[in-house]
Amino acid sequence: MDFNNVPAVVTGGASGLGEGTVRALAAKGCKVAILDLNEERGRQIAEEINGLYLHCDIASADSVEAAFAAAREAHGACGIAVNCAGIAPAKKILDRDGQPMPLDAFSQVINVNLIGSFNVLRVAAADMACREANADGERGIIIMTASIAAYEGQIGQSAYTASKGGVVAMTLQSARELARQGIRVNTIAPGIFMTPMMAGMPQEVQDSLAATLPFPQRLGQPQEFGLMVKQMVENPVLNGEVVRLDCALRMAPK
Repeated sequence: MDFNNVPAVVTGGASGLGEGTVRALAAKGCKVAILDLNEERGRQIAEEINGLYLHCDIASADSVEAAFAAAREAHGACGIAVNCAGIAPAKKILDRDGQPMPLDAFSQVINVNLIGSFNVLRVAAADMACREANADGERGIIIMTASIAAYEGQIGQSAYTASKGGVVAMTLQSARELARQGIRVNTIAPGIFMTPMMAGMPQEVQDSLAATLPFPQRLGQPQEFGLMVKQMVENPVLNGEVVRLDCALRMAPK
């Protein structure tokens, strides 16, 4: 799929993996809309890339529909949609006193990470279905973000693991269902990346995490996540696939 002047929407695009994706797509000539809750940073990045910032909560149907409508009005129907928005709170099933995790704590993560991913997917697919197909019959591509925690969830990650496992399971099914509309669906499952949350940790913690990586022994950079997004867009036969981007890491229980 071409990049030049193609409307692209990136949720969570104001920081971390989303920002790396935004900058990668803008550098290739896409017309990028940043959907995020961080208005100050989102507007700053949008100005730098000559893009568009739109306030959006991916867990809200109305918010996502309104944001995509505004992006369509400004740039045209979405051809590339990348969902990077998500949350990762840690909480054990039983606390030190043997009390169970509040159910709301589990539900919140599922609502944002899993239901939010489907929310973006369904609205993006409706946008793409209206686009003119290319020579392959392709109208668009949707890329979701999972995590290697979908496969090796650590202690305290029950909600996060379930949410990302759901995204993984949804990938092939969605690709099959949207094939008749000429829409590809892929997912990236990143390992340990240098996000703003990670950058705020002490250097010794960062070094300790990097030492667990087989090769290369360093944290991934957001621009490398953006590179994988570009590769997924460019390769027309990559569809229904989840790609681990993790330096061959397999996470220990804790």
